[in-house]
Amino acid sequence: MKRISHFLTLALLATITTSAANRALAQADAAAARATVDKLFDGMRNGDSTAVRSVFTKTAALTSISKNASDSTVTHKGSVDGFVKAVGTPHKDKWDERIYDVKVWIDGPVAVVWAPYKFHLGDTFSHCGVNVFNLIKTSTGWKINDITDTRRKDACP
Repeated sequence: MKRISHFLTLALLATITTSAANRALAQADAAAARATVDKLFDGMRNGDSTAVRSVFTKTAALTSISKNASDSTVTHKGSVDGFVKAVGTPHKDKWDERIYDVKVWIDGPVAVVWAPYKFHLGDTFSHCGVNVFNLIKTSTGWKINDITDTRRKDACP
């Protein structure tokens, strides 16, 4: 009986230890995915096109969804190259995208980061919405494979 009890105690400890280790790895992965997104916004604020380019895969895509004056949905596809060039082109006001209430979900080499945001040109509010980032874990870390965002000027929290 003592052997069974001892074995069960060891099995339980191994399970708890493995579970804790898996949680720690998942938290580290989530933090690294979030850091990739933060690096994008830091690069935008600083006008650093090299930093911005470094967070994307080579085939990354950008999509923005908004409503027009007649309340119809409008989809705009953009290129990462065009975005990177725009970030690096000198502009009068700092591009300051502020995210909050960020959620990160990971399944193996895929992460989704959901981030409501408020965008400011310098100190002036421009628009708000939600960013949805799909990231892929590469040999050099998490990279953004696509971003879909919504954009609106009203009903912003």
